[in-house]
Amino acid sequence: MASAFAPGNISCVFKIIPHPDPARMHSLGMGFTVKEGVEVIVSEYHETKVSFNQQNIVFPTVSAVVNRLIQNTDVSGIKVNLTSPLPLGCGFGLSGAAALATAYALNELIELDKENEALAMIAHVAEVENRTGLGDVCSQYHGGCLVKLTEGAPLVADKLPIPDQPIYYRYFGPIQTSEVLRNSEQTKRINCAADTALTVLQKLARTQSNPDLFSECFAVAKQFSVDSGLLSDKRVIDTIAQIEAAGGVGSMIMLGNGVFSTHAFNGATETILSKNPARLI
Repeated sequence: MASAFAPGNISCVFKIIPHPDPARMHSLGMGFTVKEGVEVIVSEYHETKVSFNQQNIVFPTVSAVVNRLIQNTDVSGIKVNLTSPLPLGCGFGLSGAAALATAYALNELIELDKENEALAMIAHVAEVENRTGLGDVCSQYHGGCLVKLTEGAPLVADKLPIPDQPIYYRYFGPIQTSEVLRNSEQTKRINCAADTALTVLQKLARTQSNPDLFSECFAVAKQFSVDSGLLSDKRVIDTIAQIEAAGGVGSMIMLGNGVFSTHAFNGATETILSKNPARLI
């Protein structure tokens, strides 16, 4: 057996960069990793089987990683046991975390000797091909609060000098990433809003000594959620309004009907912004 961990990722702003080659399709934007994530244990088996929190599930993104890594080997299948305290489909990038952690653990198990960057790209391609995400793997590979400004480079990101700190979140329900990515009118509006946000983020990334940097990034994220048309759930809108009325800053989790803030609020769960990247455990 071998095991690995990859952190959850909260995406704040994203721009879709389309490309016929899944290794070059990705997203630009901003996000940060949290202390919780996905732990995986892999072991050889007569077929590939995936479970999440002890429940057998169909997980095409993880299966794609397994199939890619065991091809041209004598391994017939892998049992993949995933565990996480975070919910699937609610904007914590768990498909990316599961894919990346599986790649790290499987590389160790069957002694493929692949570099972490190559494993991260395999996980990223699996996400793109299965329409489960475009940028989470990059953040989970690096860890921390990141801005991605380089088109055509899915794993390139700049770290913002934001320390580990409490983050509060509440989720109300999932949004299917694949449905958003298939909606051409929605993606046009998202990218238009993202261009405005990225211009501001690029300026903020240059002012590294700004003590209000994280709050200003939150403000950019909130404006993006409005301009993109993604902020539409009344529960999310009302919760952000309550946070702002109390003097805090908050925004919508991308992509999920959820809220995150640096301030505690009613019904919120506390986590920690963490710089720890994916790793073997």
